Amino acid sequence: MNSKKSPLHLFKGFGVELEYMIVEQDTLEVKPITDKLIYDQVGAYLSDVEFGDIAWSNELVLHVVELKTQGPVDKLAGLQWKMLEHIRKINQMLQKYNAMLLPTGAHPLMNPDTDTRLWPHEHNTVYEAYNKIFDCRGHGWANLQSMHLNLPFANDKEFEKLHAAIRVLLPIIPALSASSPILDGKLSGLDDTRLEVYRHNQDRIPVIAGKIIPEQAFSKKEYEDKIFAPIFEAIKPYDAEGVLQDEFLNSRGAIARFQRNAIEIRLIDTQESPVADMAIAQAVVGVLQALVSERWVSIDELKAWDENRLASILLDVIAKGQQAVITEFEFLDLFGFKCTENCTVGELWKYLAKEALQLDDEPEVAYALHVILSRGNLSRRIAEATGENPSEERIKEVYQNLAICLQNGGVFLPEKPC
Repeated sequence: MNSKKSPLHLFKGFGVELEYMIVEQDTLEVKPITDKLIYDQVGAYLSDVEFGDIAWSNELVLHVVELKTQGPVDKLAGLQWKMLEHIRKINQMLQKYNAMLLPTGAHPLMNPDTDTRLWPHEHNTVYEAYNKIFDCRGHGWANLQSMHLNLPFANDKEFEKLHAAIRVLLPIIPALSASSPILDGKLSGLDDTRLEVYRHNQDRIPVIAGKIIPEQAFSKKEYEDKIFAPIFEAIKPYDAEGVLQDEFLNSRGAIARFQRNAIEIRLIDTQESPVADMAIAQAVVGVLQALVSERWVSIDELKAWDENRLASILLDVIAKGQQAVITEFEFLDLFGFKCTENCTVGELWKYLAKEALQLDDEPEVAYALHVILSRGNLSRRIAEATGENPSEERIKEVYQNLAICLQNGGVFLPEKPC
């Protein structure tokens, strides 16, 4: 995200990455043609194509393309329109293949055992190494699309504050961002199915993902000792050439990227359009700013929470989203939220939106957040639209409407088309 020569201070820059599936327009079958898309644009099979502020890049599998800020941007406001411009450009280019981009955190009908094709071109050594160890034919590898939010820190002191704040916020973020209620053509019963399969995709070497919530590490040295050293040691027997001995191997829900002085939040599902993505990003940043400034409690109080305690909240939110009930009142105290009984994560987020967000200048983003808080996260709205035991035909109807939302920059509501 940023050069070590000129590190940005807290909240002085933002890096955003959005992943989308490429699918057949009519059938929604995945189309492994990201390499063709990039070749059509630049005449070569490159991993990155830069367009000023925005870049396109490949991912592990050939049916996913990533749009990302080319380096940090100074504000999130308005970024949705830049992303939308590139979504429309890509959709136009995909027309000749009868293909389009599809949003959400997971394809509802994909069979990863038969549909997975790995990126075979530039820099594919890393992907081959992962595939050799874990076999990437699975939902947890081949069928999960997310938004990554990169936030900078300038030094160890800023890292301490930012990591402390991110760790306590991670468990409740999926209540807003879950967008993956269906796998294999069936409702999973979970709000965030993508995150559930993600947290198990490296069970062969469990220390790589840990508890998803990072350990209590609040300096570079502490992070290297508690997180990097164990995972690098664990991968050695499987990675003789050291291909995976890098920061990216860490698969927690937020990872420290000391090479670019940033923390990357990775557990946010992709939404139906960049307008909704930015609503979630703004909500996350607003609350983190309040936590870092010690609005409600001290940094030391945030640091005191271990990963196991936070992970138990996360697992409940993965399952139930905004309906998850927080029974640990001490957790609510971290946000200054006073509650005596049966407080849900949804109620907490409504309070936090009022406390920490100001979106008067961005009515579309404010509306998207209002829909998420009043009608439920995208998973809930998708499930409402499909019904409890949806047919494949009904699933396709709903997801084709979601593709229209993506093209139009809209917000999905079950009762009306985008």
